[in-house]
Amino acid sequence: MKYFYGVLSFLGLVLPYSQFIPWVVRNGLDLSLLFEAITSTRIGAFAWMDVLVTAIVLMGFILLEGTRKKMKYLWLPIAGTLLVGPSLGLPLFLFLRQLHLEKNILK
Repeated sequence: MKYFYGVLSFLGLVLPYSQFIPWVVRNGLDLSLLFEAITSTRIGAFAWMDVLVTAIVLMGFILLEGTRKKMKYLWLPIAGTLLVGPSLGLPLFLFLRQLHLEKNILK
């Protein structure tokens, strides 16, 4: 499973940024234009609200589950969620959790 989570972490970084980076190159870091683009259609607003709620829930889950399992490096999937989104944060957390579980099984 760790390879599966690793591949999805990579895709969770590359796919969103393949759309975001060209937009930033074209428009710069114009936050008002970004907000306008996000909210200009109902479907766009729906998608971003869904991502926002998912990111909040995911960060809570990462902190709770990671602390419960005494995992290290929880800041990595939190940072991934904040800088990219749940598409990176969730598979990265699952990757780290799988490594942690495998390490503890070997002990």
